[in-house]
Amino acid sequence: MSENSLSESSHTNYVKIWAILLALLIVSYLGPMLEIQIVTLVTAFGIAVVKAYMVAKHFMHVDHVPKFVPYLMITCLVFMLLFVAGTAPDVYQDSGDNWVKPEAQWQYMPPQAADHAGPAHH
Repeated sequence: MSENSLSESSHTNYVKIWAILLALLIVSYLGPMLEIQIVTLVTAFGIAVVKAYMVAKHFMHVDHVPKFVPYLMITCLVFMLLFVAGTAPDVYQDSGDNWVKPEAQWQYMPPQAADHAGPAHH
């Protein structure tokens, strides 16, 4: 198989892919303006996954790499999700034993109490 026939058979229309990505960007921008929670979630996360897949496949050519690369990418993604899941309970907590989150303390105080209870300056 010659090099010319290979490039012709695997030709990707980058302008078409760009137009699809642009249309998805517009939908993901306009979706939350409807103020419907499920539409916001679908446009924020669903379209982001589709756009990431399209960029990886067509612009990064992930479908032409050795077989271990997708497994490596999935492994990294799983470890990232495990890290977020493992730290989220502590990060999202406002109080607890040996836990101080100063901005959370001021967020729930009445305005007059927050004015007088500011941090002491030494």
